[in-house]
Amino acid sequence: MKTSKGQQINDILWWMLLIGLPIVTIGAASLPPNLRFWQGSLSHQMPSGLDPAYRYHFPETLKGALSPKQALQQEIAFYQKKIGLSPQSSLDRSSLAVAYLKMARATGAGSWYLMAEQAAERSLAELPFNNNTAVIVLARVAEARHDFTTALRLAGEANGEDAIAIKVTSNLALGKVDAANKAAEALVNRIPTLGSLTLRALVREAQGRDAQAIQDYQKALAAEEPGEVGSSAKTRTYLGRFYARRGQLTQALALYQEALRLVPRYPLALVNLAELETRQKQYGAAEDSYSQVSIYAQGAATVFDHIVDRGKARLRNLQGDAQGAKEWLDKAEALLRQQTAVGNVNGGFGHRRELARLLLERGRTEDVIEALALMKAEVKIRRDSQTLDTLAWALSKSGRWQEAQKAMAEALRWGVRDAGMFYRAGAIAKALGNRPQSEAYLKRARETDPTLDEQAQQALGLGLEFSY
Repeated sequence: MKTSKGQQINDILWWMLLIGLPIVTIGAASLPPNLRFWQGSLSHQMPSGLDPAYRYHFPETLKGALSPKQALQQEIAFYQKKIGLSPQSSLDRSSLAVAYLKMARATGAGSWYLMAEQAAERSLAELPFNNNTAVIVLARVAEARHDFTTALRLAGEANGEDAIAIKVTSNLALGKVDAANKAAEALVNRIPTLGSLTLRALVREAQGRDAQAIQDYQKALAAEEPGEVGSSAKTRTYLGRFYARRGQLTQALALYQEALRLVPRYPLALVNLAELETRQKQYGAAEDSYSQVSIYAQGAATVFDHIVDRGKARLRNLQGDAQGAKEWLDKAEALLRQQTAVGNVNGGFGHRRELARLLLERGRTEDVIEALALMKAEVKIRRDSQTLDTLAWALSKSGRWQEAQKAMAEALRWGVRDAGMFYRAGAIAKALGNRPQSEAYLKRARETDPTLDEQAQQALGLGLEFSY
């Protein structure tokens, strides 16, 4: 039941979804419940437009293997049995905590995180020293709760690649991109795997180092190994998102399709694909992609539910169905409020920023007031570029343009290249009467993503209500 160092680093990539890296706000994201495995589902046909270097090269390893959920069920049963025979085995209990944590990623259910936390705490109570695994589990649960300060403190008490990886992800969430970069460099120098190189690519994206980010993605895929299909699909999805944000939609589409070739109905790829299809006015295809996420969950609640609901609301709105849009948006709002409520049964794994964005997108006066309050609270614990951009949006909608400009400057300070942010920065500069600066931001937006027209802005829910 032991995992390799490379696999441990690949596991940490699931946590990028937990701390809300763009595009989806993600709490725990991994393969959904009741995942059918890849046996018999792989096509040998390369998606049209796919760079040959991005194709998965190990289809023969996918035959006859257990589904991830089945494997996790066996792993949990294995450690539960061992603990039943030896209740004082703290190391087995820490391994059980890891298995619970993996199941949390597979299901998106907060109860599994709580079980992981409880098992790790008990393990540490029995063995307070030299219990690195339990400490790492607690650090990851802290990340899931957006308690990045605690996550970093615990990572500092641990050792190994997982501890370094947590320093990457938590520092990114805190907006400490220099510290995240330092950790990412140390991680890659220590173990250049699919996972560690993908993490460094994400840091380089946050710095606006596009050429180096691409190089890291390419190195990551070159370093992938058989048996890493979930991580392989995820890295391709991240790379597809990178291309989509720069208007290279054909390559983005091909990468999403390749990810789905590896893991059919993979939710992260599907929601990105649906967003791309919405941008291209392929509303029927986008509807189907969103619906596949729900079908795949087979009725179980997942962290993608609110994304699907908001995506369907945008589809209805773009097609002129105001009532249908309202119904889906209300559904997403109810879910986000439930998840964000203090004392909720999921143990604090809420989505405050996502609720604020929904309220801002809807745009009523009372919604803007609430969204600003939510973001003022959120930036006290998370200051990455996406969070600061949302704060700037709320301040803009409130007419507080000077404060919005300050928040936007902080969002862009590390060099991130994001056309939507540049457009928002331009709108703020225009409102403040600085036409040259506004036009400079507009130029940067067009250079970053020439395809981000008004249709695309609406499809992405950017809330940009201005023209030049």
